Amino acid sequence: MSAEESSLVKIALVSCGSEYAGVQPEFEEAAAKVNAKFIYPEIDVASIDTIGKDFGLEVASGDLRLMMARAKAVVEGTTNAEGVFITTCFRCAEGAIVRNEVRRYIHEHSNIPVISYSFTESTSAGTLLTRLEALTTIVRRRHLLTREVQTGLTAGIDSGSTTTKAVIMRDNKIIGKGWVPTTKVLESAEEAYSIALEEAGVARKEIQAIGTTGYGRFLIGNHLKAQLIQEEITVNSKGAVYLANKQKGNATVIDIGGMDNKAISVQDGIPGMFTMGGICAGASGRFFEMISKRLGVDITELGALAVKGMHENVSMNSYCIVFGTQSLVNSLAKGATPEDVAAAACYSVVEQIYEQQLQEVDVKEPLILVGGSSLIAGVPKALGELLKINVLVPENSHMIGAVGAALLASGFVEE
Repeated sequence: MSAEESSLVKIALVSCGSEYAGVQPEFEEAAAKVNAKFIYPEIDVASIDTIGKDFGLEVASGDLRLMMARAKAVVEGTTNAEGVFITTCFRCAEGAIVRNEVRRYIHEHSNIPVISYSFTESTSAGTLLTRLEALTTIVRRRHLLTREVQTGLTAGIDSGSTTTKAVIMRDNKIIGKGWVPTTKVLESAEEAYSIALEEAGVARKEIQAIGTTGYGRFLIGNHLKAQLIQEEITVNSKGAVYLANKQKGNATVIDIGGMDNKAISVQDGIPGMFTMGGICAGASGRFFEMISKRLGVDITELGALAVKGMHENVSMNSYCIVFGTQSLVNSLAKGATPEDVAAAACYSVVEQIYEQQLQEVDVKEPLILVGGSSLIAGVPKALGELLKINVLVPENSHMIGAVGAALLASGFVEE
C-alpha cells in the first residue's frame, strides 16, 4: 500500500442522526475499507437555536438544526475535515431540503469535497463504497486529478456493467479503441484490450502504464498489474472534461451507464459534488435496451426514432424499469407511434435524472453528457429541452472511463 493510500482521511459526518438509525455500522465499515474515519464536528450548543438565520431556513427538527450547525463548524474550520459526507433519511422531505442547503453552503464557502446521500434501513456498506472511495480519492490524489495532458504510451480499461471499453493513448492522442459486451469480466477485458492494441499497432510490452476503472477494476487491475486502479466517479469525470476540452472552470457531467447514472459537479477537472444511482435502473442504458427490443429496433436506431417523436403524446406513470416499460407497451396498444414511445423513453430517463440526481449537484454549464446512452440522439435532445440549456456530447463520449484511466495512468510514467 502506498503512502497516499495508507493515510487516514477524516470525513465530517453531517447528518440528522444516522448514528441512531441503525445504519451507522454500515457507514463505519465502508469508511474503514477506504481507510477513512468519520468525525463529528464540534458545535456550540447555543447556536442550534439561531442556526436557521445563517441558512435562511427555519426548520422544526432539532436534529436538522444540529446538522446545519455541524456544517457551519466545518466551514469555519473548527473541525479539521478533509471531506464531508451529508446524509439524511430517504423518507424525510424536510431532511432532503436541509441536505441540499447544507451541501450548497459547504460547497460555496469551502474547498472541501462533498457528497450527499439519503439512507434507508437497508443501506449497506457496499452501497456506500464507491461514493466514499471517490471522496477519499479526491483528497489523496488531487495532484494526479489535475493532470490535463496524457504523455507516453498508456492504456485505459473500463469494465462496465454491460460493456467493457479499452483505449490506447500516445502523447495525448487516442490511437486504438476496443468496445465489447461485458460477459466474463477478465475475458471481456482481454478482448477489448487486444482489439485496442491491434488497432493502435502496439505490442503489450510497449505499454508504459495501465489504468483500470469500473465494476471490474480490481480484478482486471490485479490481473494486468495496472499502475492505476480507481473508481469511476473521478476517472469518468476526468475523461469527460478531457474529451470535451473543458478542463478549466466549471462543468457538470452526466454519465448514463448500463445500470446506473452519475451526476458530477466539476471544477478545474476535479469533482466537487456528485451523486450516483437512482431509485431504479429505469434511468439507465438497460431501460433503453428493453424499449428497443419491444419496438423491434436495434438500440443504435432508437435515438433517430426518438428525435422524430413527441414525448407529450405518451403517458409514463412509473420510473420503475419494469412498470415503465409496461406503461410504454400499453401506449403502443392504444395507438401511440414508435417514434413517440422512443421519445417518451428518452424523456423519462432524463426526467428521472433531473428529479433524483440534479437536485443534489449545482448544475453549471457546460453540461457534458457521456456514457453509452449519450449516443442515443433523443437523450441529449430531451435533456436540453428539459433544462433549457445546450448539452455537449463529446466525440468518444462512451469511452470516457477508459480515456480517463489512460490519461491518469500517464502520471505514473513520469514517476
